[in-house]
Amino acid sequence: MAYKIPGATRIGHVHLKVADIERSLKFYRDLLGFEITQYYGTGAVFLSAGGYHHHIGLNTWHSKGEGPAPIRAAGLYHVAILYPTRKALAVAVKQLVDSDYPLTGASDHGVSQAVYLNDPDGNGVELYWDRPKEEWPRDEKGGIHMLTEALDLDQLFSELQ
Repeated sequence: MAYKIPGATRIGHVHLKVADIERSLKFYRDLLGFEITQYYGTGAVFLSAGGYHHHIGLNTWHSKGEGPAPIRAAGLYHVAILYPTRKALAVAVKQLVDSDYPLTGASDHGVSQAVYLNDPDGNGVELYWDRPKEEWPRDEKGGIHMLTEALDLDQLFSELQ
């Protein structure tokens, strides 16, 4: 039998190469609300939600002053940030919309609702909320049946009332 990773395993943090730390902080700290936990010299900073040591590391070790990675190349497609409630997702997306930050998409995947955008360095970012597991759409054999339909932002924002 092939090795199977334990079900309780989680992806703990992501490090992103960025061109300018301060510009990236305006996005991750000021718009998305992450808190700085530590600067690591002048070339890196660690950010957290809720006091974890870091969920996101931003560094300029190989990218200071450089442009974004090519779209048509291997690499990170996007980093996904999971919100604990649909309302929390609505608050975050409303912050972006009110700040005129450009979104690149908004989808209902059946298992989750997601909004997509790019950070200032062109790194893809997904903000999402998972539906309760018992509500996930299933196929006739009981497997997960993900889909992609348009997400109605006005309906998402109704969570804020």
